[in-house]
Amino acid sequence: MAILITILYSISLLYIFLFSLGQLHLTWLYVRRKNDKSDLSGSAQVFSPKVTIQLPVFNERYVVERLIEAVSKLKYPKDSLEIQILDDSTDDTTAIILKKVESLRLLKLDINLIHRENRSGFKAGALDHALKLAKGEFIAIFDADFIPDPDFLKNTLHVFSDPSIGAVQTRWDHINKDYSILTRLQAFGLDAHFSVEQGARNNAGSFINFNGTCGIWRKECIEDAGGWSSDTLTEDLDLSYRAQLKNWKFIYLEEISTPGELPVIMPAIKAQQYRWNKGAAETARKVFGKVVHSDIAGINKVHAFFHLFNSSVFLSLLLAAILSVPMLFIRRDHPELNWIFILGNIFLLGFMSITIFYWVATKRFNENASRTFFNLFPGFLVVSMGLSLHNGIAVIEGLLGIKTPFVRTPKFNITRKGESWKNNIYVHPKLNAITLFEGLLCLYFIAGIAIGFYLQVNILILFHVMLAIGFGCVFYYSVKPLTHA
Repeated sequence: MAILITILYSISLLYIFLFSLGQLHLTWLYVRRKNDKSDLSGSAQVFSPKVTIQLPVFNERYVVERLIEAVSKLKYPKDSLEIQILDDSTDDTTAIILKKVESLRLLKLDINLIHRENRSGFKAGALDHALKLAKGEFIAIFDADFIPDPDFLKNTLHVFSDPSIGAVQTRWDHINKDYSILTRLQAFGLDAHFSVEQGARNNAGSFINFNGTCGIWRKECIEDAGGWSSDTLTEDLDLSYRAQLKNWKFIYLEEISTPGELPVIMPAIKAQQYRWNKGAAETARKVFGKVVHSDIAGINKVHAFFHLFNSSVFLSLLLAAILSVPMLFIRRDHPELNWIFILGNIFLLGFMSITIFYWVATKRFNENASRTFFNLFPGFLVVSMGLSLHNGIAVIEGLLGIKTPFVRTPKFNITRKGESWKNNIYVHPKLNAITLFEGLLCLYFIAGIAIGFYLQVNILILFHVMLAIGFGCVFYYSVKPLTHA
């Protein structure tokens, strides 16, 4: 048993280390090439094709009017613009949409409500259904919680003058990142994805992904890649890979940003994290074999592996964390295995790689980078550790092909400190088994700290302190909304 635990523990640490090296390589590519990027700024005034704006919504009574209002202000020739509201709602959202659309008739916009009674295929199903009705040569998509800038089309469409470009993705910004510590930590993590990860992969010619919103597709590209599919929870990542395997090029515009709303309570964050991590695992299971057998460069296949399987780092972290406590006894009882603990120092090297990765991203978006980094990076690490059980279960389900419904992230229309989510009809926090286990894991790692002191094995005490704090925080923030429900 000691040998088996040691092997599994070592494999978990090795995967985390290799993933960290992948992030370090992306950081190097990002820093090296950032100043060498082609100038993609320009104007779409000389390139004004027919564009369809698609707004997929489901029970979005708090934000849908804000979304439609923002889209109605897009600066683009009205005779070349179509707006489709893809509504699967079962509440009064549909009535709100109809009222708003009627108020915009005076603007002479081509705006239509496409309402489905059957929510078949969820978001992917809605997009696939509406695509067959779309008049546009290009399809711009905005989720309900985003607010596009009036110049969005002007700043992005010109890229499609190159007929090989299949999709353009822009950066997410955050309208409520200063609302709480939870929103600041989310923004901290997302900013790294929308700078180092997307920017480096794009500059290196590797696979990138359409992020589900704030981007534009060439309709021909969607159709050529096989269209939207609902067999994963991340239909955007799935279609992105299928399109790029068909040799369509994607462009990421880091300088163009669209603000969106971050979830403000842990249950909503978990819903979003579950969908992203399980969907990534499902997509990896579906398309990675095709990536391996494609004729793309070897280094891009490596990038694709860590991109598609990035959610698996939570599974490795969870396994390494749980096994780290019995490893304390193994070190005491099997001194011949002490070399494993020495080898475990590679975890520190991985930690340094991740530190550099997030430092570079923090510098990109913050004037006082040092203060922001040291205020948020430790908290981001421990909360990520605390989410490893929740996200790890999502990854297991995705890799095993266990199907679950698409669960939307509830929206709040919260943009400033002091605003409350408490009357939101879409939020029904419940105490579930995973939350209880997160509380138990907090106690488990507190015990691990005590065991480490008792056995005088101090090498893992810091790790166990971080895990105890992480699971304790996630448990606390998961339970806290129950007191306001």
